[in-house]
Amino acid sequence: MDLTHIRNFSIIAHIDHGKSTLADRLLEYTGAVEPRAMMDQFLDSMDLERERGITIKAQAVRMAYRDRRGEEYQLNLIDTPGHVDFSYEVSRSLAACEGALLVVDASQGIQAQTLANGFLALEHDLALIPVVNKIDLPVAQPERVAQELVDTFGFRLDEIVFVSAKAGTGIPEVLEAIVARLPAPKGSPTRPLRALIFDSKYDPYKGVIAYVKVVDGQVSGRHRLRLMASGVTTEALEVGAFRPALSREEALATGEVGYIATGLKDVRQCKVGDTVTSEEVPATEALPGYRPLKPMVFAGLYPADGEEYGALREAMEKLQLNDAAFSFDPETSLALGFGFRCGFLGLLHMDIAQERLEREFALNIIATAPSVAYQVVLTDGTTITVDNPAKLPNSSQIAEIQEPWLDMKVITPSRFVGPVMELLSARRGEYRRMEYLVQVAREGDTSNPASDPSVLLEYQVPLSEILMDFYDRLKSSTQGYATLDYDFAGYRASPLVRLDIMVNEEPVDALSVIVHRDRAYQHGKNVVERLKEVIPRQMFTVPIQAAIGSRIISRETIRAMRKNVLAKCYGGDVTRKRKLLEKQAEGKKRMKRIGRVEVPQEAFLAVLRLDD
Repeated sequence: MDLTHIRNFSIIAHIDHGKSTLADRLLEYTGAVEPRAMMDQFLDSMDLERERGITIKAQAVRMAYRDRRGEEYQLNLIDTPGHVDFSYEVSRSLAACEGALLVVDASQGIQAQTLANGFLALEHDLALIPVVNKIDLPVAQPERVAQELVDTFGFRLDEIVFVSAKAGTGIPEVLEAIVARLPAPKGSPTRPLRALIFDSKYDPYKGVIAYVKVVDGQVSGRHRLRLMASGVTTEALEVGAFRPALSREEALATGEVGYIATGLKDVRQCKVGDTVTSEEVPATEALPGYRPLKPMVFAGLYPADGEEYGALREAMEKLQLNDAAFSFDPETSLALGFGFRCGFLGLLHMDIAQERLEREFALNIIATAPSVAYQVVLTDGTTITVDNPAKLPNSSQIAEIQEPWLDMKVITPSRFVGPVMELLSARRGEYRRMEYLVQVAREGDTSNPASDPSVLLEYQVPLSEILMDFYDRLKSSTQGYATLDYDFAGYRASPLVRLDIMVNEEPVDALSVIVHRDRAYQHGKNVVERLKEVIPRQMFTVPIQAAIGSRIISRETIRAMRKNVLAKCYGGDVTRKRKLLEKQAEGKKRMKRIGRVEVPQEAFLAVLRLDD
C-alpha cells in the first residue's frame, strides 16, 4: 500500500460516550467484519469489558476503505479506553497514530477525560477530528456541545461531524474526514527497520506477540530481529495485520500497523515501548518510547491457598505482559503468608487486575487494603520510598514523611458546585481555580441538570484521600453528573503516622496503615470495633488496641469465656470459694501469657472492606 494512502488513527473519548459503538459502525461500513460475526462492542473482547460496558485494553484493527473518488485506503484503528485509570493505554496508542477522532456525547457534553485525552493528543501533535455522537437521543443538544468544542479546543463549527453511532447516521462523513483531514504516516521505506512496540500479548505457541507500528523500513517472516532496549535477538516467526483477528501477511511495510510473533518465551524480554530493528542492518537510533509509568496505588495480593503461590506468580507475569502498568514484587506477611506487593494506576485498575487474575487463571486471591507510596526523609538526610506500612522506619529515624498529591479536575453542573467543594475540602483538598465552560442551554429548560452551565473545578488533593470511596461520594452528591480526571502533582510533607493494630498485644502487620494524624483516632476506633465483632472469644481476655508508636489511642476488649467453678460449691466456708476463684484467675493469666490468638480470615476481609 502506498504510504500516502495509509491512515493510522485512534478514537478517544470519556467513558460511555459511544466510542466502542462508533468503532462497530466503522467496522461494519468498511466490511472488516462479516455481518454474521458482528456483535455489539466487537473490539471489547474481554468478558469484563462487556459486563462493565468499558474498554480496558487498547485494540487494533485494519480496515480497507474506498473513498468517493474510488481510491483505496488502508485505515488502522487503535481503540482506546476512556477511564482515567487506563490513560497509560491511551498514551501508548496515541504514539502509534497520526490522528484521532475526539468523540463527545451530545447529551453530556465535554467531560473530564475528554479534556485530558484531547490535550494528550495535542501534545503528541495529532490531528483531531471532532465528533458529536448520540444526536438521536431525545435529550441531545448537539448545537450546545458543538459550541463547547469550539470554545474549549478552538475547532471551527464546520469541522465538527455529527453522528449517531447506534443508528449509523454520519458514518460515511466520518470516514471521508479521516482520509481527507488526517495526515499519512511519516517514514522512509529505504532506511533500516524501526518498529515501535505499543502493546503485546503472550501466546503459548508463538511466544510473545508484539503489536507494532513500522516507522521505517519493512519486516517480513523469518526476519532476524533485535530489540534495541533489551538487546535480545530473535527471529520473526510470523508477521501480519489485525483483520480484526490475527491475519498472516508477507510483510509489514512503512507506516503499517500489525503484529510480529517473536517466539520469545520470557515475557520480560519484549517490553512495551521498545524499538524492533533488523539484526543484519540495525538502526543506529531507537524510537522515543514511553516514559515508565509509576504505580500510584499499592496493595498486597495473596493466594487464599498457600500452595497456589507459584501459580499466582506465573499468572502475574502473563498479566504484566498484557498490562504494562501493572507491577509486583514478592513480600511476606505474618498473617497472610507469602504473596506479592502490587502496584496499580488506580482503584479501578486494581479491581480489574484482581478480577482478571481470578477469572483467567482460576485463582482465589485475598487483597489487602490499598495504600500509596510515601517518600520518607530520614534524619541522616537520605530518602527512601515506602509502599508498605510495615516497612516504615521507627519514628526516631524519620525527619518527615511526604505523600503524593494530585492535580484534580472535576466538571459538574453549576447547581452541584457547593456539594463538590464541600466533599473536596473534607478530603483535605486545596482550591486552585474555578471556570465556567460556555454553553448554549435550551430555552426554558431548567429542569435538567445537564442544561446547567458546566463548571470546571481544579483542586490539589492527597492521593490517599480518594482511595476508598471518593468516586462514589462524588457521583452520589451530583446525581451522577460529575466527572473527574487527575494527574500526579508531586510529593508534599504531611503530619503522617503509622497506625498499628495489636491483638493480644501483638501487632498484626497486614492491618497496619499510614494515616494523617487528624484521622488516626477515628480510623483506629473503627478497626478495633470491627475486630471485636469478628474475632471469636477465647478462654482468656483478649485486648484489641490501636497504637501510634507506644501510645494506645483506642481499645476494645473481648471478654473471656468463663467456666463456673463455684457450681460444685453448694455450701461451706467462703474461703473455699475464694480459693477456687483465685486458682481460676491464675490459670487464665498463664493462658494469656502463652496463648496465641489466631485472627480468622473473615476478620481481615471485614477490616479490609472497612469504609473510612
